[in-house]
Amino acid sequence: AVVSTQSTGNRIKAKGLQKLKFYCQMCQKQCRDENGFKCHTMSESHQRQLLLFADNADSYLDQFSLEFKDEYVGLLKRRFNGRRVNANHAYQEYIADRDHVHMNSTQWETLTEFVKWMGREGIVKADETEKGWYVTYIDRDPEAIARAEKKNKMVATDEERQEKMLLEQIERAKANNTDTGPSSSTVLQRAEDSEEKVVFAMPKSIRPKKVEPAVEMNALQEEDLKPSKSSSKSKSNNKKKRSAIEELIAENEAGKKQKKKKDSWLAKGIVVKIIAKDLGKEFYKSKGLIEDVFDTYGAKVKVIKTGKRVKLDQSHLETVIPQVGRKIMILNGAYEGSQAILDKLNVEHFTVNVTISSGICKGRTVPDIPYEDVSKLYTND
Repeated sequence: AVVSTQSTGNRIKAKGLQKLKFYCQMCQKQCRDENGFKCHTMSESHQRQLLLFADNADSYLDQFSLEFKDEYVGLLKRRFNGRRVNANHAYQEYIADRDHVHMNSTQWETLTEFVKWMGREGIVKADETEKGWYVTYIDRDPEAIARAEKKNKMVATDEERQEKMLLEQIERAKANNTDTGPSSSTVLQRAEDSEEKVVFAMPKSIRPKKVEPAVEMNALQEEDLKPSKSSSKSKSNNKKKRSAIEELIAENEAGKKQKKKKDSWLAKGIVVKIIAKDLGKEFYKSKGLIEDVFDTYGAKVKVIKTGKRVKLDQSHLETVIPQVGRKIMILNGAYEGSQAILDKLNVEHFTVNVTISSGICKGRTVPDIPYEDVSKLYTND
């Protein structure tokens, strides 16, 4: 049979994507134009589907929402594999499938509302930029979590082993450097029945040094012959040898300076401030205690005033700077994880000066640490 050009064009159009407003989710039928959609809504089959929907609307709405969420999250997991991606870009790839579940049949009216909901539920990490919303899928697969925990445990074990080796080396160095006590002088005595002879070794003759005749020099020659202060200082510094303990501490400090800052700064036991406006007045700008950290960037926060608990992303929190003299924890950089005392606030540079109060570097003063790298340590008082 000969197929006309118009029939071929209609078939090609039917294969591609059509306008969303002409799609019926209950009947799963796509209409090409307004007239076709109007004819479909007046059909008996559509009316029967509407009656079924009216009997149990919530169950249908929940079912479509669940299918939409599962397919969208599945795309983030398979296609982007935990990478940060524009939410609208991922949505365009999702709707490329002609048989996808349309958003107008779900409980979310817009993509922004859907992204915010996923962020609150902890399914993805969502952040808003000038180019729109970006999402990062959080893999909660038990095998993936087990792999991440094993990797973190291996890193922690290596750090503990190095710390233990360093402490053992310091103890050995202290034991080797212990003094045997002050030396005391004794009287030289010779036994009466001893036949040993006393031998005196005379020093070799010392030749007198030749005295060269004095030569008159001008001021410039005298300046050239004088030893420079920098050379004398370098010689005196070279003469001073560092002890084993000082060398070990210097090596430890050099390793800490090379340590790069991490993207995550969350830690248990610190006080943070909630800056998520979407949570309402009950949580917004409230101070809380981090009770637990999960998935690197997530935290379980207990509001100090009300005692209520909420799970939040790192982007919804900020550090708290206490008064001078209070305890803080260093969250990033060379002294990460160390407790310290706040000595001074550098308001102009947005930094603080602290004194380490725990660990090997106890008593050391560290200047100019940025505000975002320290936070108040929670205490019962």
